Amino acid sequence: MSGHSKWSQIKRQKGVTDAKRGNIFTKLTREIMVAVRQGGTSPEGNFRLRLVIQKARENNMPFDNIKRAIDKASGPGEGVSLAEVLLEGYGPGGVAVILDATTDNRNRLLQEVRTAFTHHGGNLSESGSVNWLFDVRGTITVDSKGKKSDDLALYAIDAGADDVSVGDGYVEVYIEGRGLSITSTEISRVAKTNVDLNEKHALQMLKLLDQLEELDDVQRVSSNANFSDAILAKYAQG
Repeated sequence: MSGHSKWSQIKRQKGVTDAKRGNIFTKLTREIMVAVRQGGTSPEGNFRLRLVIQKARENNMPFDNIKRAIDKASGPGEGVSLAEVLLEGYGPGGVAVILDATTDNRNRLLQEVRTAFTHHGGNLSESGSVNWLFDVRGTITVDSKGKKSDDLALYAIDAGADDVSVGDGYVEVYIEGRGLSITSTEISRVAKTNVDLNEKHALQMLKLLDQLEELDDVQRVSSNANFSDAILAKYAQG
């Protein structure tokens, strides 16, 4: 499990400001609309929509917002211009970066992403250049408070989990176990191998990841960077 995953989990635990929550709602609205366009309005028959709605609830998105996004996507002509885009590049220190985006303006997206890479010592690359370095997996985050994290990790492994990451107050696994408190579920791109960075490149990389994640069109950012706890703590302190 990469340090980027750990940093994303830390940010989720700390919560988000109202401004960032609005950004998250924008991303979720687009994701809901694409899911409806692909599989219909019924969560029971549309697994992708069901997963997005679960993610929306985890982020405290009001039900009215969710319903409005579903209704808008199911209306004539709505959401047709939204397209899913996969962008790939390299960050400082040669770290692989891959972005899942949903946009109604590909040129705007490319310009914003290219600018972010350039400002932080990275660059966009050709399609397929880094995608092969990642596996697509379902990630389940389990609240481990009141339980022994190592015991939960062993339970997950015994249940057939592909990978497990133990953190402070949570365990990330790739299979759902009975009797566990699930705090988030999502599809993730998990790096097959991780890259350690020196302090300069690590701090640059974290700035790049944060800037990319703040773009409205970008749904998910993945990298194979591995950050130490000391680097994450230093970056969190500003």
